[in-house]
Amino acid sequence: MEKRDYYEALEIPRDASADEIKKAYRQKALQYHPDKNPGNKTAEDKFKEATEAYEVLKDPQKRQIYDQYGHQGLSGTGGFGGFGDFAGFDLSDALRAFMNDFGGFGFESIFGESTLRRRRSEPQRGRDLQIKLVLTLEEVAAGVEKSIKVKKLVACDRCDGSGRERGTSEKTCPRCNGSGQQKTVTRSLFGQFVNVSVCPYCNGTGRIIEKPCLECAGNGRIKGQTTIRVKIPPGVSSGNYIPVKNAGDAGPRGGAPGDLLVIIEEKEHAVFTRHDDDLFIEQAINFSQAALGDQIEILALEGKALLKIPPGTQSGKIFRLRGKGIPHLNGYGRGDQLVRVLVITPEKLSPEERELFIHLSKHQKSKPLRTDKSFFEKLRETLGV
Repeated sequence: MEKRDYYEALEIPRDASADEIKKAYRQKALQYHPDKNPGNKTAEDKFKEATEAYEVLKDPQKRQIYDQYGHQGLSGTGGFGGFGDFAGFDLSDALRAFMNDFGGFGFESIFGESTLRRRRSEPQRGRDLQIKLVLTLEEVAAGVEKSIKVKKLVACDRCDGSGRERGTSEKTCPRCNGSGQQKTVTRSLFGQFVNVSVCPYCNGTGRIIEKPCLECAGNGRIKGQTTIRVKIPPGVSSGNYIPVKNAGDAGPRGGAPGDLLVIIEEKEHAVFTRHDDDLFIEQAINFSQAALGDQIEILALEGKALLKIPPGTQSGKIFRLRGKGIPHLNGYGRGDQLVRVLVITPEKLSPEERELFIHLSKHQKSKPLRTDKSFFEKLRETLGV
């Protein structure tokens, strides 16, 4: 089933502010929450749809990607190798996301205890991690698969991530009676206020380990290192990122692992300068080539290329080689290579060369230099900007 536009799902304009997005989602969540619509599959689907839309649009980076590439940019199978895979976004994910942003502020009185019990029954998820991956321009153009070493928290081998010594069990937290929360009631002239916070005795799990694991001290995790392989598609640029599902820290006491964000950083090239998907290079030619014309071999990203120099070429002239640039990300075709030729004046002349230039100078007349367009104006014309 094709996904609806996120802005349409929340019924907001595309230029909506962060506060407007949050307000629209809160209204949708209250309207379609499963606890207010028990057994209503349509309401459940709308709640998931609204929550998924909110999770994307509240994050400036994800929102920018969505505005530029749509659902494909956020897909784990299409587009840019996955900007954030929502293909497996289910009801439990939606409820967890809802409670992370709005839980603990009196919502238990609206939905009763079922949402809190559902949230409490799920182990805490591990932390998301970030890592920078430096790529050369050649790797960016061709696409590459990289092995990355990641230092992170992994499941404890001694207790298999449970946090307790083998053969022992857990018991209900006596402080919160298994709720995972403690409530503080404050009375004032304006009425009664209830503050709900995480139980400090069980850290919100509602369970107490009788005998913690000696290796991980009951956390279920220890420091470790893993190696992952990441496939980088052609055409990425600095600031793009690829999420790797379940490659972050392991969750405490058997919780699901977080994700890993691989952030691309492009290494500066010694010869080429990148502008979007176009590449720039400067090429020196001599007086004879500029005056008479020539066909020369120049450096291209994937080897060599031929460039035709027409007679009468002026220094600073920019030529465009179609399709010699960087491949377009999430699309067909590629950018161009722009070559700026510079006529080089020789610093030293042999006696024969000096005689030739003297003879040539007698047949040439100097002309005033045209200054109607600067180099940058010519460059903008060439780029079409």
